[in-house]
Amino acid sequence: MSDEAKLAQVLGQLDAGLDAALERLLDFLRIPSISTDPAHRGDVRRAAEWLRNELELLGFHAEIRDTPGHPMVVAHSQKGDARPLLFYGHYDVQPVDPLSLWDRPPFDPQIQQTPAGPVIRARGAADDKGQLMTFVEAFRAWKAVHGSLPSDLVLLFEGEEESGSPSLRPFLGANAGELRASLAMICDTGLYSDGRPAITTQLRGLVGEEVVIRAADRDLHSGSFGGLAANPIMILAQALGSLKDASGRVTLPGFYDGVEELSDTLRRDWEALGFDAADFLGGVGLREPIGEKGRMPLEMVWNRPTAEINGIAGGYAGDGFKTVLPAEARAKVSFRLTGGQDPERIRAAFRAHVRHFLPDDCTVEFHPHGGSMASVMDTSDPAFAAAKAALSEEWGREAAYIGAGGSIPVAGDFKEILGMDSMLIGFGRDDDRIHSPNEKYDVESFAKGARSWARILATLR
Repeated sequence: MSDEAKLAQVLGQLDAGLDAALERLLDFLRIPSISTDPAHRGDVRRAAEWLRNELELLGFHAEIRDTPGHPMVVAHSQKGDARPLLFYGHYDVQPVDPLSLWDRPPFDPQIQQTPAGPVIRARGAADDKGQLMTFVEAFRAWKAVHGSLPSDLVLLFEGEEESGSPSLRPFLGANAGELRASLAMICDTGLYSDGRPAITTQLRGLVGEEVVIRAADRDLHSGSFGGLAANPIMILAQALGSLKDASGRVTLPGFYDGVEELSDTLRRDWEALGFDAADFLGGVGLREPIGEKGRMPLEMVWNRPTAEINGIAGGYAGDGFKTVLPAEARAKVSFRLTGGQDPERIRAAFRAHVRHFLPDDCTVEFHPHGGSMASVMDTSDPAFAAAKAALSEEWGREAAYIGAGGSIPVAGDFKEILGMDSMLIGFGRDDDRIHSPNEKYDVESFAKGARSWARILATLR
């Protein structure tokens, strides 16, 4: 039987087994695997055991690997001569608060009919249990048709992604020889906003920093001390306000070292996506794009670094009015990084910038909140073109290479620790309400997601 005929059989097997696959997913979604809540520690482990059992039934050699936090699920198929691939997803979920905003219990999943089609409604439906199960169902159908699993697969399913993945990097380092493959497949992303399939090929890095400035040993009366004593809020405002110039560029010395210009090919591809910045901003009550002058909107959110103030506090902010010079002011600031920007150099430059505004009799403290480099994938690897063609065939639309404005640290971890690129392919939609009440995942995304992975497997085996 030809490879094309076998692929057709795998796709037919997925279609015929969709109802059973949905029931398995609903069963998985009933487990409240909230990794940030110690009260659900046992539930997180129960979800890991559920996954291990499913993978063992398919013929994987699957194990639960304990960590100082929640466990990893690691599975292997048989060795062969195919290109080794690592598949990554996470089985933990976000907390459900505020519970009062849910239309139904978040761990009582249901298939609901909507004007756009049927959806799976539950916490974790899109992030990331539904996406993770598109892998598993593709493997299940492959085995049913071929009689065995695809060879040279490594599965790594994490239980701490929603709580910052504190155990992941140590686990990757300790098990690098076992986990290393030629390419990692990550399912924790989505379709492009207009519904076309997409491969995310670049992710921005991140630096988070909290700064605390202290002056007098108590709040001071502004009539008695104003104009003479240092005001920490004013000092902080001056430092933060000068982070950007009038053209929108960040002013830290050396900030743009390592930033690469957008290639002509990607510029043409991104222009063809027809992104409307005014329409995008209109969804959140805004109209006018800001940022670096002369940059196209998608370039600013996918391929340019940023500096943003995420929170600021100090002095009296309650009802009424209180005329004080505060003793303390604090702010939380984040930088999104691109290209080869070094997170620690950016952190050091920011700290030096703040200290420049500090009077001699004031103090400053800095508290780091994570740092990761940007990730840019090598799309010259033929696997990317093959996967793009497979996605285009399944969805009936030309798949796109896109960027992501946010950060998915695991892709950078795979690059740094395991020395391999990642292919980020997911089937979530902008209206899936991940991390929010009434999270959902389209049945179409689940069904066509599994079919997409079957096609990609066929091209890479």
